Amino acid sequence: MCLLAPFSVSQQPSPPEWGLGIDHPQEDEDEPFIVNNRGTVIIRFFVYNDELLPITIDLAYEVPFEGEFDGPESETIGAGDNKTFSLTIVGIEVGDFSAETTEEFSITGTLVARGSVPQPIPDSREGVGELQIPTIHSLSATLSEPVGPMNSGSEMTLILEVKNLGNVVDRVGSVEVSDNCPLLTTDKGLDSLTTKDISIGAQIQASLIVTASQSHPQRNCDIEVTVSSNGATNSGGSEMSEDNVRVSVEPPPTNQEDQES
Repeated sequence: MCLLAPFSVSQQPSPPEWGLGIDHPQEDEDEPFIVNNRGTVIIRFFVYNDELLPITIDLAYEVPFEGEFDGPESETIGAGDNKTFSLTIVGIEVGDFSAETTEEFSITGTLVARGSVPQPIPDSREGVGELQIPTIHSLSATLSEPVGPMNSGSEMTLILEVKNLGNVVDRVGSVEVSDNCPLLTTDKGLDSLTTKDISIGAQIQASLIVTASQSHPQRNCDIEVTVSSNGATNSGGSEMSEDNVRVSVEPPPTNQEDQES
């Protein structure tokens, strides 16, 4: 008796093809590309061709956050070749979006020709990823101008306004006040700024009490206030804002009796 070996049908190998991919951060498809503080990000992607003929690919892009882009429009990839390209996205107003907001972008490649023969049936590949808005810590300090000169032995109140120009809730981390007049006191009233959260686009105020001693000579005194962002400090960075004004100190007015004597 003749025994026949069992007949097996081997799986046919897949035909060579082409494809498009994106070089994601940390090689993780779920990891977003972080837009920098200037509203720019560069995305690298590649097209591979495992086919036996060169191919011509048209490229199209969809980008979020009203950004503008610059990338190749059409490329030819040789047989068995792999090419890497860059898509540059610019013009994103990062301050207009909340910190860590993410939106999707896409890159689409469409096969338009194999060798010199146009491709009659559309054949497309798409790569997608996410862009993420960075966290911007930015405080702006504005010190009010004095309404006029002050006299020796008197006080003056200046208003310090701190506005949050960033895209995340912040607060003042520290306040430093300096001046160039030894007989002027400018260290009162601003500690309350460090206890208040500042919403995006909002501002807070505090009063700075300036005191000139009784013996203060006539002089122009420059007062400078510097505030730091608490959020930036906690993130390992440093973000400062400063403003300054000039206060004129004059001798106290002479009363009428002194003038008559």
